[in-house]
Amino acid sequence: MEDFDRALADCLPALERFVKFKISNRFDAEDIIQDSLVAAVSKKDSLRDPLSLKAWLIRIAQNRCTDYYRAKAKQMEIPIEALSETVVSTGLCGRRVDLAVGETLDRLGDREKQILYLYYFKELPQDQIAARLGVPLGTVKSRLHYAKKKFKESYPFHRGTEGGENMKKLPNIMPDYTIEWTDKEPFPLRWEEIMGWFIVPRLGEKLSWAMYDFPERERTELCELEVIGRAEVHGLEGVEIRSIETDPMECNSAGGQQRVERHLIAQLTDTHCRLLAHSVTEGGVRRYSTFLDGDSFLNNWGFGEDNCGNEVNLIPKGDVVREGNVITTAHKKFLLDVVGRCSVTIGGKSFDTVCVMDCETYDEGVVSEQYLDKNGRTVLWRRFNSDAWQFERYGKRWTELLPDNERITVNGETCVHWYDCITEYIM
Repeated sequence: MEDFDRALADCLPALERFVKFKISNRFDAEDIIQDSLVAAVSKKDSLRDPLSLKAWLIRIAQNRCTDYYRAKAKQMEIPIEALSETVVSTGLCGRRVDLAVGETLDRLGDREKQILYLYYFKELPQDQIAARLGVPLGTVKSRLHYAKKKFKESYPFHRGTEGGENMKKLPNIMPDYTIEWTDKEPFPLRWEEIMGWFIVPRLGEKLSWAMYDFPERERTELCELEVIGRAEVHGLEGVEIRSIETDPMECNSAGGQQRVERHLIAQLTDTHCRLLAHSVTEGGVRRYSTFLDGDSFLNNWGFGEDNCGNEVNLIPKGDVVREGNVITTAHKKFLLDVVGRCSVTIGGKSFDTVCVMDCETYDEGVVSEQYLDKNGRTVLWRRFNSDAWQFERYGKRWTELLPDNERITVNGETCVHWYDCITEYIM
């Protein structure tokens, strides 16, 4: 019994990560974690292979999560049995239906989802819907009209490039650009890109982007991405993205390869965008990691508390304040905030943007500026290093390594501009 309890405790972090990914309500998630642990203790005699304890425990939790959403579905008059398991999945925002229609349904309120489900999925006539819901026929008609209107307004797809279209070639030299800060209020926007990868994780999307070192402004790394299909990781549905990277940075080169193919599994919900898994071939071995692999995954691919991902609905929160090139931040983790509005002119084209700053969320001493237009797409991304970042590795401070590059200060510390990224979106 003592050995079992000790092994169960070792599996607790993975159990917590799994349930909190599946259940958005923190209190409900804690209840399910406790129920799963109690069930595991009561059923320990049914565990045949002690080495399979983690997988066994996750299966118990998966069943508890399914029961949770089954109850939720009944409250909405939507029997979960009516949809196959390949269609229904759960995520940060709760129950989700696959494909574009399902993603749009998830944007609607419960009443809208309910009336559309009964009318289109169950194919019930309006009088039967009225009888089932206990409301007048006129109420059903008005609700259905409103739900159709909201669905049409919320349907956000078919914005990607068509299949077979060649990706536009990015220039070898970074185009000239200017950034002019304005006094206008930052506009609210929906930013659906994967943080740091610039692609929206949705079927049909493809994108190329490039990195440019300063002060030379020469193109270094080139990355071509394409969403190639749907995927599921530990019961969470998302999409699979193939990334082909040419001349990658040393940290991304997978053992020194000049051309690296990696695969990412990403999930987009109403409120967040996040990575669920990563794989790359190195030394002839395909290596996989997922959100349940702890720090080995989260420190490289995760973001936010419990890897909830980056927020997609952006408004200024006051966590990061910028006045000219002087930045001050709140004393908290995951400092990602809108700091102002700018007109960015690049390659002869002008874009109205908001500037989003990321201060040390991925790596201590690393700061970035991301300029997003009203479509939520990246116009320009800029990387800064604190003066002492990776001093042991490079043997010099960044003010010595790149003495002529732009500088900003963050909480009184000097940060030096290193490189920029642009995507084919602006070409």
